[in-house]
Amino acid sequence: MQKPWLKSYPKGVPETISADEFSSVADVFDQSIKKYPDLPAFSNFGKVITYRELGQYTDQLAAYLKNDLGLDEGARVAVMMPNLLQNPVAIFAILRAGLVVVNTNPLYTPRELKHQMKDSGAEAIIIVENFCSVLEEVISDTSIKHVITTRMGDMLSFPKSAIINLVVKHVKKMVPAFNLPGAVTFKQALKLGSQHHFETIPTNHYDIAFLQYTGGTTGVSKGAVLTNRNMVANMQQASAWIAGTITDSKETIITALPLYHIFSLTANCLTFMKHGWMNYLITNPRDIPGFVKELKGIRFAGITGVNTLFNGLLNHPEFKNVDFSHLLLALGGGMAVQHAVAERWKETTGVTLVEAYGLTETSPAACMNPMDLKDFNGMIGLPISSTEVSIQDDDWNELDTGESGEICIRGPQVMQGYWQRAKETANVLSADGWLHTGDIGIMNEEGFVKIVDRKKDMILVSGFNVYPNEVEGFIAENPGVEEVGVVGRPDEKSGEVVIAIVVKKDPALTEEALKAFCHEGLTNYKVPREIIFTDELPKTNVGKILRRELRDKYINN
Repeated sequence: MQKPWLKSYPKGVPETISADEFSSVADVFDQSIKKYPDLPAFSNFGKVITYRELGQYTDQLAAYLKNDLGLDEGARVAVMMPNLLQNPVAIFAILRAGLVVVNTNPLYTPRELKHQMKDSGAEAIIIVENFCSVLEEVISDTSIKHVITTRMGDMLSFPKSAIINLVVKHVKKMVPAFNLPGAVTFKQALKLGSQHHFETIPTNHYDIAFLQYTGGTTGVSKGAVLTNRNMVANMQQASAWIAGTITDSKETIITALPLYHIFSLTANCLTFMKHGWMNYLITNPRDIPGFVKELKGIRFAGITGVNTLFNGLLNHPEFKNVDFSHLLLALGGGMAVQHAVAERWKETTGVTLVEAYGLTETSPAACMNPMDLKDFNGMIGLPISSTEVSIQDDDWNELDTGESGEICIRGPQVMQGYWQRAKETANVLSADGWLHTGDIGIMNEEGFVKIVDRKKDMILVSGFNVYPNEVEGFIAENPGVEEVGVVGRPDEKSGEVVIAIVVKKDPALTEEALKAFCHEGLTNYKVPREIIFTDELPKTNVGKILRRELRDKYINN
């Protein structure tokens, strides 16, 4: 196929990258530890650990996983925590031990957690105490044999560690009582692991590195199988794209999005680790005043985020007083960046907010705007190095530039498939390697891609995928509900919100009661913002709910 985007490639960015320069993510990590031993690697709550210290901590935890727990190579280990220093230690230790990381949203309800643990077959979990009561409810229905618990302040220096742990548990009451017999603490695991000598277990390109869960049209979350080669390729692609903007040096990237999200995982934790930068971890980015206060106290060269995050920062009166003199790059992804937000960002910081595009299934980066972009252009960018983008019709035939069709992606970062779901994999991956994204877009003659619609019914809430089938399936379990249809509604703050249209079985059912029910089984961003009651739902002649008609009637009117 013709590659119109090559004529628009930024100066110095190669058409292709080598996905085989490193054998694994752990190999990249090991080389960074040797290359940048005394540089700061991660910071959180005022505590900084160097690359040498990061290597030592991961030595200890990896040795514990292999020698004390006896986990076989390829075993899945879940990580369930917000952005804390323990998080990168856990991720890199699991990979160095030849195991597979199963990133898990700490906000999951028991129902959601049980599904992911059962589906992945995770044998162990590293979890913050705040969420242990949720694990307790479901652990007997999973394959988990080993539990490692940690407290929020466990890797901080004394007395801050003790103060934070005390406040979190006894003042803010954020740790519900739990009982997990046989659980070992994170500190105990490090101490036990330190008694063993450890060297990274060799893994190859096609060994699985991550099972990264994403919503599914079948109503259940699916694990995208991301190999070492997928992840290394995306690191190499991102590195090639930003090479003219950054250097390998003592710089800081603000990591506010959670590391369990593929965007933050690859773009921040992995890519900037490769370059010896420090990831400054923000544990609670929803606390905008606290976030801005932290930003005012540091000098940072990069920041990534979603539109809602940037908008929240811009709306805080003190954000304009942050020092942006060292800022080199600001990258937006996960959801569409709004033009008004991008303009305000440029006015406030002096740096263009560059939009990128990707999916969990592409590790995630697929398209990115040039880093030297002068002004926001409303596009998702050009295909990055070693990546092809094809606009295809419903029969998977390629369309010409300027024609609207499904955005399809091919490259070394595209997942191997969905974990143990051959049918769902075949629905999105063609035999010749094209991933069908479900997004409708066009490519102009310069190769820039623009999203114009969404083929899938997926709802995008602040960068998180919400699939109507899952929400509908849960709401339908309420005995007062006859039937339900779920759609998305545009929202200035979060991009979209979930709206449920419900036919009652019980006339006494109220919106408040049904929302309370939803909160019991759905993560907050999946809970409907509004519930609309109606007498009937539009359906096809075989009884399938017509979500497009629901959108036309209740959203677009």
